[in-house]
Amino acid sequence: MDNSWNVVINVAYISVFIGIAAFLKTRIRFFQKFLIPTSMIAGFLALIAGQEVLGIVKFDVEILGQLVYHLIAIGFIALSLKDREKRQKGDKDGMRTGAFIVSTYLVQALLGFAITLLLTFTLLPDLFPPSGLLLPLAFGQGPGQAYSIGTQWEAIGFSGGANVGLTLATLGFLWACIMGVLLLNILLRKVKDRKASMNMALGGSKIVEESDPGDIPLSAGLDKITIQLFLIGTVYLATYLSIKGLSSLLVGFGDFGKTVSQLLWGFHFIIGTIFAILLRLLLDFITSKKYIPQNYPNTYLLQRISGSAFDYMVASSIAIISLVVLKEYWLMITLVSTAGGIFTVFYVIFIAKKIYNKHILEHILAMYGMMTGTISTGLALLKEVDPKFNTKVAENLVIGSATGLMLGFPLMILLTIPILGYTQDKPLYYLYTILAFSAYLLGLYGYLYISVKRSKRLKVK
Repeated sequence: MDNSWNVVINVAYISVFIGIAAFLKTRIRFFQKFLIPTSMIAGFLALIAGQEVLGIVKFDVEILGQLVYHLIAIGFIALSLKDREKRQKGDKDGMRTGAFIVSTYLVQALLGFAITLLLTFTLLPDLFPPSGLLLPLAFGQGPGQAYSIGTQWEAIGFSGGANVGLTLATLGFLWACIMGVLLLNILLRKVKDRKASMNMALGGSKIVEESDPGDIPLSAGLDKITIQLFLIGTVYLATYLSIKGLSSLLVGFGDFGKTVSQLLWGFHFIIGTIFAILLRLLLDFITSKKYIPQNYPNTYLLQRISGSAFDYMVASSIAIISLVVLKEYWLMITLVSTAGGIFTVFYVIFIAKKIYNKHILEHILAMYGMMTGTISTGLALLKEVDPKFNTKVAENLVIGSATGLMLGFPLMILLTIPILGYTQDKPLYYLYTILAFSAYLLGLYGYLYISVKRSKRLKVK
């Protein structure tokens, strides 16, 4: 079988499991009652049928991984091209989300580091002390970053560091899916009028399905969806060329340049989203000046494209979860992942209620899903209460991720402090690490406090 068929067959398998999941959700009351996302059901069915469990279906992990990688960008580009309500003056939810994300990294890092330090000085003296710092990398940034850092730490004495990172990421994904669904149902039951709550998310901007005044006519030379794919493809091409160009410039900066280049390729969906927003603003301006007769981005079709992209992304990302569990580190992995999963629930709920004025439920679900799994699990949970992404929560995740990338960069530098403490046998450096993380966390809290206070004053005026 050539590679082209291999790609098609893997996508076809995922399609079949999505179809089975959709059928089961219409027939099994449990799935309906607890609002379990169809894409998650499909993903776990694929995981069970795959080579990790029953071996009925053999997925190509590399192909599905690439599919997840590209669908994240396609989904967000489509989402960013659609019509949206303009942000009000003083709306800093996107920026606050970035500080929220990085503060969650910090509390997860402090929690994981504290647990492994305690184990090192009591039950497990041979444990690699900084290993608990993999918690925010595995939960908050996903398996790729956890694997990368774990591999680097193997070179300095952390035996099996890469697999520990992957295992923590897998457990984080399970926390995102299982606890996320439970959290979804608990929070919805606290809403007095459940239908009213759902209708708020379904409200938002008007959805255009047929040819309306100013829309692309149905008799146009190109099909409507072809034009939407043209817009998405143009943005994605610009994204690729931009990252490729920047990466070629960064080659001359050695290891630092290589690291930044890898980050750019890893956060391609953020760059794509920025280009999509800019293109949408340009098209709106040109249309308002009557330079073009029709409004080419179609909100209805763009929502359908983004929804499909996210469905396949979530199902594929679950299907390729690795179930390898390391016996050597079972105690550390169990304690760190359990503490991380439980603490993140309460932390996300507490902070979300403090910094957001509206769509608090949606923000809680999306943030919890992202800060324990990946952005795909956050979107899967969000889609249950905001199926058409009419709120700005999904957009806040993207803007927050971009902001978090800048705010979180110093954390990668701070991670070198405990490593120096281990390699030079200077445990005092562990204390320096805790103090540095705590100081950074207080700084973020200060920003959030001032930002929320300022937005409340603007709202009063």
